[in-house]
Amino acid sequence: MSQPAKLVRGLSLLDSILLLASGIIGSGIFLTAADVASNTRTPVLFLSIWVIGMLITLPACFAFAEMGAMFPEAGGQYVYLREAYGEFVAFLYGWMIFTVSVAGTVAALGAGFAEYIGKIFPAVSAAHVIFVFRFPGLSAGHLGSRIHTLTVTREHLVSLTAILLLTLVNIFGLRRGAVLQNIATWAKFAAIGTLVILGIAVGKGSWGHYSIALPSSPTAPFILSGIGVALIAVFWAYDGWVYITWVAGEVKDPQRNLPRSLMLGLLIVGTLYLAINAVYLYALPMTEIAANTAVAQAAAVSMFSAGAARWLALMIAVSCFGAMATAIMCGARVYYAMAEDGVFFRGLAKVSPRWHTPARSLVLQGVWSAALALSGGYNALFTYVMFMMVLSYALTVGALFVLRRKMPDAPRPYRCAGYPWLPALYLLIGGIWTVNAVVQKTQEALWGVVIVAIGIPFYIYWKRTQRTDKPAEAATAK
Repeated sequence: MSQPAKLVRGLSLLDSILLLASGIIGSGIFLTAADVASNTRTPVLFLSIWVIGMLITLPACFAFAEMGAMFPEAGGQYVYLREAYGEFVAFLYGWMIFTVSVAGTVAALGAGFAEYIGKIFPAVSAAHVIFVFRFPGLSAGHLGSRIHTLTVTREHLVSLTAILLLTLVNIFGLRRGAVLQNIATWAKFAAIGTLVILGIAVGKGSWGHYSIALPSSPTAPFILSGIGVALIAVFWAYDGWVYITWVAGEVKDPQRNLPRSLMLGLLIVGTLYLAINAVYLYALPMTEIAANTAVAQAAAVSMFSAGAARWLALMIAVSCFGAMATAIMCGARVYYAMAEDGVFFRGLAKVSPRWHTPARSLVLQGVWSAALALSGGYNALFTYVMFMMVLSYALTVGALFVLRRKMPDAPRPYRCAGYPWLPALYLLIGGIWTVNAVVQKTQEALWGVVIVAIGIPFYIYWKRTQRTDKPAEAATAK
């Protein structure tokens, strides 16, 4: 009897570093500067917050690196939570990843890619409506029903086409998916490097902007609270470093390459983030940065000319495309791991015998991502679940302490740097940030808890199905 197909270890150290960088650098770095500036208020803190964000994230990478070397399997963080806290906690994490985190990220990046392609080629912009679909439904605050509309534009078609293309490429083999995301990542590096170097070398800016703070006002945030709120945007911009752990089952020599890729990749991204924000500040004073949601475009136009906006739109489109490719590749491995444990659709545990990829998992993810992209509801969902994502990182760093106690003699090819002080410091900072986020963003935090809790009935169902399937499998074996 032939053995079922398995995932193959085809990702090198360079692939892994590029994958991590690509997963982090999406649209966030081009859009978050306004929030960061309005909450940090001084040039020094505006730049320092990006270094602070990296330094806070680095101890989490150290902790994940130890667990990744211990459990170099598909699913990554899901596996660490399962081994430390049990299947139920791991399932809730995986449920959040499937329903909102990855699918919402793919939908948002697809929308961002399509929006900026539309700026370059107006013929495929949102201004061109294809059809409007009207349907009845309930509305919050209304006792009766009301008519809802779904407007589909050419921009939607660009977004859906990108999701379909990247899903297919990843179905047709790990190497094809890796090559595509590598090309997109190198293009992203080149574009950011060009903006930074040309901006400082020939761009119209002023180093005097580095000494001008935002004017004080009665509504200005208290400094510590402002840093906490600014870190929400910074953590969002850094989010995606965990992706490499999800594909650990396909990394070559994972005991060595997984820890290296986590640390090197994060340091590369942190350096790029600091450089690009330094250029923003060179181009624009703090008041203009705080007032511009599209700060990258405003900075490029200020340094060069109005024509630079078109080039920058292409740069952001490429960045979104590369990040979307990485999210699609990595997310499917989490659902594959859940299905192998029997706490998700069992069919997703099958690997394509021809391409050695979790094809069914990729298809389901693509369908759900496309649905979110069409509905436009991904923004609210993603905002709600960001609180839970950061909380899951803290919970996973805590898992390091649990596993050191539960499995003291287990092989640890890499041991967390600075243990126990650095991971404990991360937990302390994460706890303070969580309390601040609950106070500042109470509604979003509560909705995040609700979205995760919705998965509980599904867990109960799949566990019952799992118990029913086992006797049947045993009888078949006899």
